Amino acid sequence: MIKEAIGIGKTVDEAYENAKVQLNAPFEADVQFTIVEQPKKKAFGIFGKETPAKVKAFYEIPDEKPAAKPAAKPAKEKKASKPAPAPKAEPVVKEKKPVANPEAFDGTKAYISSILKGLGIESCDITFAEEEDGIAIELDCGEDYGVVIGRRGETLDAIQYLVRLYMNKGKENYKRVSINIGNYREKRAETLRELAKRNAAKVLRNGRNAVLDPMNPYERRIIHTTIQEIEGVESHSVGSDSERKVVITLAEGVKPTNPDSRRYNNKGGKGGYNRGGNRGGKKPAQAAPQQAQRAPRSDISNASRYGKIEPKKPAVTEE
Repeated sequence: MIKEAIGIGKTVDEAYENAKVQLNAPFEADVQFTIVEQPKKKAFGIFGKETPAKVKAFYEIPDEKPAAKPAAKPAKEKKASKPAPAPKAEPVVKEKKPVANPEAFDGTKAYISSILKGLGIESCDITFAEEEDGIAIELDCGEDYGVVIGRRGETLDAIQYLVRLYMNKGKENYKRVSINIGNYREKRAETLRELAKRNAAKVLRNGRNAVLDPMNPYERRIIHTTIQEIEGVESHSVGSDSERKVVITLAEGVKPTNPDSRRYNNKGGKGGYNRGGNRGGKKPAQAAPQQAQRAPRSDISNASRYGKIEPKKPAVTEE
């Protein structure tokens, strides 16, 4: 069913508004308009007759039908519900126990104290604890923990490496040694997980590989573990020794959501590269051709062509 109304006015806009008011359509209705007659004015304001504009407004009202009762369907066997996805594994917190014989670590404690004194730290509380796969050493140096940690934990990693060599020297059973101060290891692990998630989001968005700064094996392992939990991206390591770093890439078959349009191409354009060696898509400025300089015209040249024109002198008559 179609409901319509015709509005009249001096102009088409006025007729449109009048038709809209008369129709009184609900807000969600799809109202359409048709111009029935354009307004006409007197010619030169004197001749003829003025006629107003007419606009028809209309919209369709859906026919109400009685709701049919759904037919009874034969009972079907219920499909087995899909198992809920397993929650992501929380980072495992290793259980630490106090060492059974603290006196056995007096030599290690003295060795660590000598390293710290070389850094200018005279006093530091050093405690030892046993883990499943080694020994955990906790340092408490007061306000001097920044000196012990160093840039991105490089100093702390160096101390840990030296202590590990000291404790395993001449022993058959190798023990893993970890040194921590001020919960730096836990805070660093959380920072690395956020770094991996942030760079993975960039890779999924623009499709460009993300190359992280060089890291030690422990930190790279945290990055790889975090990337494995993110769908659509993969990670691998490149480089060697202290320059080994993690690269995050798109997984095979995955397309970026917002590919970077500024990549180099052979057509130039914004951020493009053309074969002429010009970056940025801008054409090199071309030198304006030099125009041959012409000598200015002069009356002398014209005179030489047509001859010199002299006024005639009046004839002298003898009286």
